[in-house]
Amino acid sequence: MGRTVRRDEIAGNLTAVRARIDAACAAAGRDGAGVTLIAVTKTYPASDVDHLAALGVTDMGENRDQEAAPKAAAVTAPVRWHYIGQLQRNKARSVVGYADVVHSVDSLRLAEALGTAVSKLRDRPLEVLMQISIDGDPHRGGVPADGVAALADSIAALPGLVLRGVMAVAPQDLAPEDAFARLAGVAARLRAEHPGADLISAGMSGDLEAAIAHGATHVRVGGALLGMRAPLR
Repeated sequence: MGRTVRRDEIAGNLTAVRARIDAACAAAGRDGAGVTLIAVTKTYPASDVDHLAALGVTDMGENRDQEAAPKAAAVTAPVRWHYIGQLQRNKARSVVGYADVVHSVDSLRLAEALGTAVSKLRDRPLEVLMQISIDGDPHRGGVPADGVAALADSIAALPGLVLRGVMAVAPQDLAPEDAFARLAGVAARLRAEHPGADLISAGMSGDLEAAIAHGATHVRVGGALLGMRAPLR
């Protein structure tokens, strides 16, 4: 597919996604400027990131360091990289080299690994969000609701990290509206203790409307923007 054809395809998809965001904000009585679109570029080439940047999308989401690190190095456009996938501590050094925000902090050990890497490898703090386990299932990652306060206090005390809010994925066996209502409650309690932690990363291609209705400040959209592709090899 030629560059012009591909950019036109992405532009059309972007128009449709932005219309959905605007409609969801209007239905919720919210200002659309309060919702940031993160283009999930995992499995898509660096050239698609360039297309998105040219179209005004500057926030990109990745979930595998082995793909994200070389892609970030290849992209010259001024974009913000969001690491949104499960993260192992041994990848912390690599991720802090390019990520502006890490959405998936769910343990003190991971936070400490990131903080240590920041102190050694960069001259600016790393923004982090806590991944919340909405249903408490330990197999999907995320901190359960009853562990949020303690982890938040610990993260806030670590040098090099800035606690910015929460992230979650709606479990398949729970209606998105119910899942994001629970997340909104967790987020509100967190903000009461940490006012700067006011971001809510929630909602994807299939459920962004429900997320926006319950206060999402960031929605993570891949397929609706970039289409279905075979994974990068």
